[in-house]
Amino acid sequence: MATTRRGRGSAAGQRQRQRAIREFVSETGSCTVDAIARFASVSAMTVYRDLEELERLGLLRRAKGVVTAAASNLQEASSRHRVNQDAGVKRRLGEAALDLVETGSAIMLDDSSTGLPLARLLPRRAPLTVITNYQPIARELEEQPGIRLLMTGGEYLAWADALFGPMTVHAIGRMRADAVFMSASAITDGAVYHPTTEAAEVKRAMLEASSLRVLYADRSKFERRALHLVTPLTGYDVIILDKHTPEDHLAHLPDGLRVIQV
Repeated sequence: MATTRRGRGSAAGQRQRQRAIREFVSETGSCTVDAIARFASVSAMTVYRDLEELERLGLLRRAKGVVTAAASNLQEASSRHRVNQDAGVKRRLGEAALDLVETGSAIMLDDSSTGLPLARLLPRRAPLTVITNYQPIARELEEQPGIRLLMTGGEYLAWADALFGPMTVHAIGRMRADAVFMSASAITDGAVYHPTTEAAEVKRAMLEASSLRVLYADRSKFERRALHLVTPLTGYDVIILDKHTPEDHLAHLPDGLRVIQV
């Protein structure tokens, strides 16, 4: 009876190597072809062939020798990659969100990189209690006077640099916050979606635990698709958008949703 070849040159070995490459790039945020070749213990030529297939599937991007994780409807880009995207827009969204933060209140921030500029401004509203599952926000606030920092606990996922899972959802469900500020991976047909079920569950828990529910998003979120429903836009009280959001998207926002454009 014939046996099936397995290993580096087999189809199964190629799929396994490509999956490892995708996870490696997601965790590092961005890296060179040479770094991937060292990680996978294969030649640069083999890496280029793997990257060609991963790019075709929309899982990775390659530009000028640098490979980055690409967001898709099944996979979110890594935290390190997202933090450096559209920094100016995120800063303006954060500045607008700060106007909704009241001194002495308790607020929740999810694992979105858009929340980092807001986090850097929060000492202006101290004393303040901040609840988050996102490590970069915790690092921004851990030594800030007047900020009481609460981490949700849960399973740490390196690609997101954040905590998820049943422990996270349970901890959030036992708290009540004055406001939650979160972003979206995609806004489609009047609802917010995320590529991973773990993040979608945490976002829903934060919405249920908060009195004021604020969404900030740049115009690109209306052009993306993601797999898991978070909530319809009617689940938010305020949406903060950049001024370049097309009018056709604004026209389809639900009645009663306060819209702030920056």
